[in-house]
Amino acid sequence: MTENPSVESAAFLDEMQALALTALRHWDLKVANLAPIKVRENAVFRIDLADGGRAVLRVHRSGYHSDAELNSEFIWMRALETAGIPVPRVIRSRRGLDFEVVAMPAIGGARQIDVFEWIDGRQLGSVESGVSGEGAAIAEQYHMIGAVAARMHNHAAGWQCPTGFRRHAWDAAGLVGEQPFWGRFWELAALTPGQTKLLVRARAKMAGELAAYGTKPDRYGLIHADLVPENLLVDGNRVQVIDFDDAGFGWHLFELATSLYFITGDSIYPTARESLIRGYRTEREMPDEALEWLPLFLAARGTTYLGWVHTRQDSDTARELTPLLAERACAVVEEYFAAS
Repeated sequence: MTENPSVESAAFLDEMQALALTALRHWDLKVANLAPIKVRENAVFRIDLADGGRAVLRVHRSGYHSDAELNSEFIWMRALETAGIPVPRVIRSRRGLDFEVVAMPAIGGARQIDVFEWIDGRQLGSVESGVSGEGAAIAEQYHMIGAVAARMHNHAAGWQCPTGFRRHAWDAAGLVGEQPFWGRFWELAALTPGQTKLLVRARAKMAGELAAYGTKPDRYGLIHADLVPENLLVDGNRVQVIDFDDAGFGWHLFELATSLYFITGDSIYPTARESLIRGYRTEREMPDEALEWLPLFLAARGTTYLGWVHTRQDSDTARELTPLLAERACAVVEEYFAAS
């Protein structure tokens, strides 16, 4: 996993590290050190164990998932592993639970906390720095990503969700409804008047096209929903998917759009797109006519990130990323209109 920590603020890091250390009392682990990997809304730490091994601890953001929704995340991950799809393995607490809910007065509430086995590998890339590698390596990596995505979609299509299974939906309401899952993107204060007008037009157009595309099982179901470069660990010829925090019900093309979104303006995009689709088709059918809808889902993916920063405008991460996200989202939306 990455050794490049991303931290929201020093004060937040201190709070999350104190909470993580408190939570570790619920696990039978001999901890030598705790170091940040990514500390934003979720706080992810590397645990160095006394025996030389490693593990990963995740402090969840407050209120994002109910306990039932988080339990469902683990249920699907275990089902994927049973089907031969490698996913992070949870280390259960002393009480045999997948996660513990731990409160500290200093943070003003309780947080869900879980621990996973360490996974070797390097990140394919990150939002801030993009994707590294030459053409052949990029093609190989995106081919593997496409195949993994298709295997997950195949599994979900043939899997019966158990009673009580709860996850959010990246459906029309969740993307372009009155209260999108990640926020009302068209109200982002940093947008110019022209950008706002463009996004309002796009929202109306996307709503109609999402309805027309429909939610038949051949195109919609459980998806990871966050196959971005930093959630893909490459180890030789193997790609390991991590971080199922955003997994829910959504379109398969939304999954593929997420994998491609942050390289849409890069020179590697055509190679990555072609390789992703070829990899997907090794495991699952994807007709050419379905790919005509990809610009729609790239545009929808872009607006979600604007909604995300809109609801977090006072955070360091939002301030840092908003200019990049606004420029990219509007460029992709313009391409969406041009493709119509």
